[in-house]
Amino acid sequence: MWLPVYATRSERLGRLCVVALAFTVLLFLVMPLLVVFPLSMSKDPFFTFPIREYSDRWYLDFFQNSRWTSSVWNSGIAATASTVLATFLGTLAALGINRPTFPFRKLAMAMIIAPMIIPVVIVAVGAYMFFGYLGLTGTRIGLILAHTALSLPFVVITVLSALSTYDNNLTRAASSLGAGPTQAFLRVTYPLILPGIVSGALLAFAISFDEVIVALFITSADQRTLPVQMFSGIRDQINPTIMAAASLLTLMSITMFALVGAIKRFRAN
Repeated sequence: MWLPVYATRSERLGRLCVVALAFTVLLFLVMPLLVVFPLSMSKDPFFTFPIREYSDRWYLDFFQNSRWTSSVWNSGIAATASTVLATFLGTLAALGINRPTFPFRKLAMAMIIAPMIIPVVIVAVGAYMFFGYLGLTGTRIGLILAHTALSLPFVVITVLSALSTYDNNLTRAASSLGAGPTQAFLRVTYPLILPGIVSGALLAFAISFDEVIVALFITSADQRTLPVQMFSGIRDQINPTIMAAASLLTLMSITMFALVGAIKRFRAN
């Protein structure tokens, strides 16, 4: 369907070659992820490929080892709390920036998306110095605030995208019928931009749950997140349990982005 009927044979052949090359490059990039899953099912206590014997021992070790379960718990708490904060603040920021009369829109937008542009290492060092001055280094609150700053831009951009298709005349109509600003937002604006808010929240959760560099600077030994635990395991003692954790983390990320894609298709319809 993507080839026009009037395309010549050489044009069709050229486009087929481009598509084949794109799929080849994509497969080359995805292949390392595909190796993780069989390695997580290996019975050997070290990395061997091809797999000689399959077992679920490393998944059992992941769910029975207190170091791994506590890291999952820490990641879940930090990701959930930062998602709530980022979604709330990001939605308010997007609503404000979307107003034509909002002053210094470009400056505010530049400050909000700065964590997306600045290298994460610089953000981590800055957060470590600033939170250290406030006494928040090594605390869960510090990690939540740092992850909120990292995920906030994604919420703002996603909600702004939803607001770009929103008809402001609906809000004016609600106001003319006697609805106050809060009532008009909750009954008219909020239901229409809800898919964008949910998409931003899912992205914020995935970013916080997968983040490792800032967590290395901010967290203490008893507050390790799952990515930090995986990094420490690779550095100190390589164990196939890391592959089980990586497989579960990959599946979670795929599920998150699949949900975002489904929500975008729902919005399009």
